[in-house]
Amino acid sequence: MAYVPIPKDLNRVKTKVAFNLTRRQLIGFSLAGLVGFPVYLFARNYVPNDVAVIIMIVATLPIFFITMFEKDGLRFEQYFKYIYEHKFYQPSKRLRKEVLRGGQKTKTPRAKTQAKARGSKRSKKKPETNKRNTREKEK
Repeated sequence: MAYVPIPKDLNRVKTKVAFNLTRRQLIGFSLAGLVGFPVYLFARNYVPNDVAVIIMIVATLPIFFITMFEKDGLRFEQYFKYIYEHKFYQPSKRLRKEVLRGGQKTKTPRAKTQAKARGSKRSKKKPETNKRNTREKEK
């Protein structure tokens, strides 16, 4: 009897549409064909055939890359978006919350409870004795 491994996480399994390709791959390869074929026909008129093929490959390689790229479960668009946001929108040096909010300091719930606890301790101070009275008694 043949053993067939079944993945535990079925969300990672991609459905194949045609020719054992996913929908994304079919769209990407079709787009690469629609771009590459006219580039080849146009370049063949001006340069030799082998150079025209190289130009067609160079023109279609980015489309193939975008179609096939997947890193950490992210497609190219998502991954590129995160890199772009990190480079241009996130500060290189981390800022405090007060600076990000425009100088407004807001107390967190923990700080509020600590302030209440401090306030209750202050109200339980011992009454101060009059120092003059103690000095007079000593004399």
